[in-house]
Amino acid sequence: MANAFSWMSWTLPVAIFFACIALMLVGMTVWEIRSPTTERKGFLPMRTTRGDRLFIGLLCAAYINLAWVGLTDLDQWYAAAIGFVALLLIMRKG
Repeated sequence: MANAFSWMSWTLPVAIFFACIALMLVGMTVWEIRSPTTERKGFLPMRTTRGDRLFIGLLCAAYINLAWVGLTDLDQWYAAAIGFVALLLIMRKG
């Protein structure tokens, strides 16, 4: 009988991706404990905290990557770079 997770391809890039997400969550937790956040209004159409902006930024990066896979045949690293810039922009100015 096959493992329930046998469809997942655990490669080094996948492991690095999940490790980065875990490190971001740990970093945000430490930052929140040391310096509690307040809601602020940026270019997003709502008041957000740092955690809100991280979540929205990660969603945007994921959608950029999915659109890239579906619409182009170009290297995925370009989409990763664009998604990372979008995440940074949302964290800083959102």
